[in-house]
Amino acid sequence: MAKTQIQTVGRRKTAVARVSLKPGKGEWSVNARSLDDYFPRLTYQQRIGQPLKAAELDGQFDVRVSVRGGGLTGQADAVRMGLARALVEHDEDLRPVMRAGGFLTRDSRKVERKKPGRPKARKRFQFSKR
Repeated sequence: MAKTQIQTVGRRKTAVARVSLKPGKGEWSVNARSLDDYFPRLTYQQRIGQPLKAAELDGQFDVRVSVRGGGLTGQADAVRMGLARALVEHDEDLRPVMRAGGFLTRDSRKVERKKPGRPKARKRFQFSKR
Protein backbone atom coordinates (compact mmCIF):
# COMPACT_ATOMS: atom_id res chain seq x y z
CA MET A 1 0.00 0.00 0.00
CA ALA A 2 3.05 2.27 0.05
CA LYS A 3 2.95 2.77 -3.72
CA THR A 4 1.94 6.26 -4.81
CA GLN A 5 1.22 5.41 -8.44
CA ILE A 6 0.04 2.10 -9.88
CA GLN A 7 0.26 1.19 -13.56
CA THR A 8 -1.59 -1.74 -15.13
CA VAL A 9 -2.73 -2.96 -18.54
CA GLY A 10 -6.19 -4.08 -19.65
CA ARG A 11 -7.10 -5.69 -22.96
CA ARG A 12 -10.28 -6.44 -24.91
CA LYS A 13 -10.60 -7.42 -28.60
CA THR A 14 -7.77 -5.41 -30.22
CA ALA A 15 -7.84 -2.56 -27.68
CA VAL A 16 -5.07 -2.09 -25.14
CA ALA A 17 -5.45 0.32 -22.21
CA ARG A 18 -2.60 1.44 -19.95
CA VAL A 19 -4.15 2.65 -16.69
CA SER A 20 -2.31 4.80 -14.17
CA LEU A 21 -3.91 5.15 -10.73
CA LYS A 22 -2.87 7.53 -7.95
CA PRO A 23 -4.63 8.94 -4.87
CA GLY A 24 -6.52 12.12 -5.67
CA LYS A 25 -9.92 13.75 -6.12
CA GLY A 26 -11.40 11.43 -8.74
CA GLU A 27 -10.22 13.17 -11.90
CA TRP A 28 -10.17 11.20 -15.16
CA SER A 29 -7.92 11.67 -18.18
CA VAL A 30 -8.30 9.41 -21.23
CA ASN A 31 -5.72 10.08 -23.96
CA ALA A 32 -5.29 13.62 -22.54
CA ARG A 33 -9.07 14.23 -22.76
CA SER A 34 -11.80 14.15 -20.14
CA LEU A 35 -13.78 10.93 -19.65
CA ASP A 36 -17.08 12.33 -20.98
CA ASP A 37 -15.26 13.89 -23.94
CA TYR A 38 -13.55 10.63 -24.99
CA PHE A 39 -16.46 8.31 -24.10
CA PRO A 40 -19.58 10.41 -24.81
CA ARG A 41 -22.03 7.55 -24.21
CA LEU A 42 -23.20 7.27 -20.63
CA THR A 43 -23.20 3.46 -20.84
CA TYR A 44 -19.45 3.44 -21.54
CA GLN A 45 -18.79 5.80 -18.63
CA GLN A 46 -20.85 3.66 -16.27
CA ARG A 47 -19.16 0.47 -17.47
CA ILE A 48 -15.70 1.96 -16.92
CA GLY A 49 -16.60 3.13 -13.41
CA GLN A 50 -17.98 -0.24 -12.25
CA PRO A 51 -14.76 -1.44 -10.50
CA LEU A 52 -14.52 1.78 -8.45
CA LYS A 53 -18.18 1.53 -7.43
CA ALA A 54 -17.84 -2.15 -6.51
CA ALA A 55 -14.82 -1.32 -4.34
CA GLU A 56 -16.60 1.76 -2.90
CA LEU A 57 -13.58 3.91 -3.77
CA ASP A 58 -15.36 6.30 -6.14
CA GLY A 59 -13.71 9.74 -6.12
CA GLN A 60 -10.60 8.69 -4.17
CA PHE A 61 -8.24 8.17 -7.11
CA ASP A 62 -7.07 10.17 -10.10
CA VAL A 63 -7.09 7.93 -13.19
CA ARG A 64 -4.94 8.53 -16.27
CA VAL A 65 -5.56 6.23 -19.22
CA SER A 66 -3.73 5.72 -22.50
CA VAL A 67 -5.83 3.52 -24.78
CA ARG A 68 -5.13 2.37 -28.35
CA GLY A 69 -6.70 0.08 -30.93
CA GLY A 70 -10.19 -1.26 -31.46
CA GLY A 71 -13.43 0.66 -31.15
CA LEU A 72 -15.07 2.42 -28.24
CA THR A 73 -16.67 -0.74 -26.78
CA GLY A 74 -13.38 -2.65 -26.76
CA GLN A 75 -11.55 0.35 -25.37
CA ALA A 76 -14.10 0.88 -22.59
CA ASP A 77 -13.84 -2.76 -21.50
CA ALA A 78 -10.03 -2.62 -21.70
CA VAL A 79 -10.04 0.44 -19.42
CA ARG A 80 -12.40 -1.34 -17.02
CA MET A 81 -10.09 -4.35 -16.79
CA GLY A 82 -6.99 -2.19 -16.31
CA LEU A 83 -8.71 -0.21 -13.57
CA ALA A 84 -9.78 -3.39 -11.77
CA ARG A 85 -6.23 -4.74 -11.93
CA ALA A 86 -4.89 -1.47 -10.53
CA LEU A 87 -7.36 -1.56 -7.63
CA VAL A 88 -6.33 -5.14 -6.80
CA GLU A 89 -2.69 -4.06 -6.87
CA HIS A 90 -3.61 -1.21 -4.50
CA ASP A 91 -5.46 -3.48 -2.08
CA GLU A 92 -5.27 -7.28 -2.42
CA ASP A 93 -8.44 -7.67 -0.30
CA LEU A 94 -10.44 -6.32 -3.26
CA ARG A 95 -9.60 -9.36 -5.43
CA PRO A 96 -12.74 -11.39 -4.48
CA VAL A 97 -14.96 -8.34 -5.16
CA MET A 98 -13.36 -7.73 -8.57
CA ARG A 99 -13.47 -11.44 -9.42
CA ALA A 100 -17.18 -11.67 -8.47
CA GLY A 101 -17.95 -8.69 -10.71
CA GLY A 102 -16.10 -10.34 -13.59
CA PHE A 103 -13.73 -7.39 -13.96
CA LEU A 104 -10.51 -9.45 -13.88
CA THR A 105 -11.56 -12.00 -16.49
CA ARG A 106 -10.10 -11.34 -19.95
CA ASP A 107 -12.83 -11.56 -22.57
CA SER A 108 -10.89 -13.43 -25.25
CA ARG A 109 -13.46 -13.11 -28.04
CA LYS A 110 -11.99 -11.57 -31.17
CA VAL A 111 -13.19 -11.17 -34.74
CA GLU A 112 -12.75 -14.41 -36.65
CA ARG A 113 -10.65 -14.16 -39.79
CA LYS A 114 -12.16 -14.35 -43.25
CA LYS A 115 -11.72 -17.77 -44.91
CA PRO A 116 -10.77 -18.26 -48.57
CA GLY A 117 -13.60 -19.14 -50.94
CA ARG A 118 -16.20 -17.57 -48.65
CA PRO A 119 -17.64 -14.06 -48.48
CA LYS A 120 -17.03 -13.76 -44.70
CA ALA A 121 -15.66 -15.93 -41.91
CA ARG A 122 -18.51 -18.46 -41.87
CA LYS A 123 -21.00 -17.27 -44.46
CA ARG A 124 -21.11 -19.23 -47.71
CA PHE A 125 -22.08 -18.27 -51.22
CA GLN A 126 -25.55 -19.40 -52.26
CA PHE A 127 -25.61 -23.06 -53.26
CA SER A 128 -27.09 -23.93 -56.64
CA LYS A 129 -27.77 -27.56 -57.49
CA ARG A 130 -28.22 -26.78 -61.21
